[in-house]
Parts: sequence; structure tokens; C-alpha cells
Amino acid sequence: MERYRKYFLNKLSWFLITFVCAFILNFILPRLMPGDPVAAIVSRMAQGMSNATGVQAIYQQYTELFGTNKPLLQQFFIYVNNVLHGNFGFSLSQYTRTVADVLGASIWWTICLQFPAIIVGWLIGNTLGALAAYRKGGFDKIIMPISIFVSNFPAFGMAIILLVIFGVGLKWFPTSGGYGFDLIPNFSWKFIWSVIVHYQLPFWSIVLISIGGQAIGMRSMSIYELNADYVKYARFMGIKDRKIIGYVFRNAMLPQITGLALSIGTMVGGALVAEIIFSYPGLGFTLLNGVMGQDYPLISASTLIITVMVLSANFIIEILYGIIDPRIKAAQAD
Repeated sequence: MERYRKYFLNKLSWFLITFVCAFILNFILPRLMPGDPVAAIVSRMAQGMSNATGVQAIYQQYTELFGTNKPLLQQFFIYVNNVLHGNFGFSLSQYTRTVADVLGASIWWTICLQFPAIIVGWLIGNTLGALAAYRKGGFDKIIMPISIFVSNFPAFGMAIILLVIFGVGLKWFPTSGGYGFDLIPNFSWKFIWSVIVHYQLPFWSIVLISIGGQAIGMRSMSIYELNADYVKYARFMGIKDRKIIGYVFRNAMLPQITGLALSIGTMVGGALVAEIIFSYPGLGFTLLNGVMGQDYPLISASTLIITVMVLSANFIIEILYGIIDPRIKAAQAD
């Protein structure tokens, strides 16, 4: 118990140190971008105005509102206080909407797209990899080349192929948007069906990319475990093959579970390519618009969400590893 407590506190301290460093960078880096986003807002609002004094007054008003006229250190403490109160301020690129409103409208699209796609790709890939390692022969010779070929596709390449074949060529699915542009979100069957149809291309573009890497990783780990000494000894002792295989694939799954946790933690950033190509209204597409519009509050809030998800996923998987595999806990606690 004492060893596990030491292991837990060690992981927690590294989690907090990493989070503080990431939080500081999350604030500083967007503000190092060239340009003045407040000036862009003022230019939009002051169209048609010929009075330079009036335009300057508007500019000063908005620099005060967004705090860009204050020293960077003071801006940081204001930002920390706002984050602690759950207030990310107004979006610069979509003023007068708040950052919370912008993120709230898009984050569920990303979660509903990415989370099922990651899980489905992980399950299919690991199943194929395990079968290729266990059954070998023709099954392995077919699965592995296909997996390697698919895993080497860039994400945008797979998305464009699906779009051209099934969207432009066969016209089975729409090529952009999260639902029909002529529809208003509601709980009618027409709207739900439109969401399902628009969902298919971005969903399968993510699934197909993830299958190859998962299959290759699972096959390699399964082959390593199948040739381990404990497997040979267990077979020599006459233990049933089904029981041995259960232990083999449980051990082989440990690195794959780490990959799954990291994929879930980074799913917001991973959604960017699919959402851009298919104009899907998720958080990745919103983040891109924030970068293009030099929207400091929106960029900081989006990257903070990604940071918390990645760090939390790493922390949880490290704790679970310490429970599942006592060797890791013993090695790192010493």
C-alpha cells in the first residue's frame, strides 16, 4: 500500500508540473502571433465611418474590453482568475458571442464524431491484428499488407478519397456540413436522418486510418507474447490453449490500451483534418477559424481543453497500469 501511494504521488506531481507549464504556454503562444485582432474587429464595426477620432475611440474601448492594452503579466493573472471562474471571455473572431458559447455549440459534434470512430477503429484493428498473429498463414498475408497500406495514408488523403468516390462520384453521401443547410436543428426524423447521412464520410475516414496502425501494433505484441517462455511452459504443462491465449492477448493489450487512452485524449485535435475537409461543425474546425482570426481567447480555451484531456488520459492510464501490472509500480516506486 505504501509503495502504491508513493507511485500515485509521483505521477500526480508530474501531472501538476506538466499542467502548469502547458497552461503558461497555452496563454503565451497565441499572443505571440503577429497582427492585432482588435483592429480587425474595429475595422468591421467602423465601416463607413470617416471620423478618425471616433474610430480611435472605438479601438480604445475594445482594447479595454479584451484587456489587450494591459501588460502581458497582468493579462495572465486576469486570465487565470477568469479560468478559475469558468469565464473565457468573448470570442474575438465571433464577437459578440462568448468563447463558452462557441465551444459549447461545437464540442459535442466533435465528441460524437471522434469517440465512436476511435473505439470502432481500435476494436476492428486489434481484432484483425490478434487474428493475424494467432492464425498466421494466408490470413496474416492478406491482413498485414492491407493494414500497412491503409496506415500509411495521410488523414486528409483518406478523407479526400472517400469524398471523391462516395460523395462526388457515387453521390451516396453529402460532401459537407453536419446536416442539411436547409434544416433547423430539432428532434424530427428528417433532421436526425440528415445528421446520420452527413456523419458517414468523416466517421469512416477516421476509422479506416486508425485500423491499420492498431492491427500492426497488436500483431507485433501478440507474436512477442506467443513466443514468450511462459506460453511454452504453460503448453508443456498441458494447460488448455484457450486459457493461454487469454493471458497472451491480455498482456499484448497493455500498449494498445495506452494508445486508446492517448487517442481519446487527443481526439479534439485529431478531428481537425476530417472536420476541415468535410466542413463538419466540430471543435477542430472552430479552432482553425480561431487561428485564422487570431482569436486569442478561443485558441487558449480550445488548446486548454486539449491539454487537460491529454494529461488526464496519460495520468489515468499510468494509474491503471500500476494496478494492472505490479511490475511497473514496483520499478517506478523504487
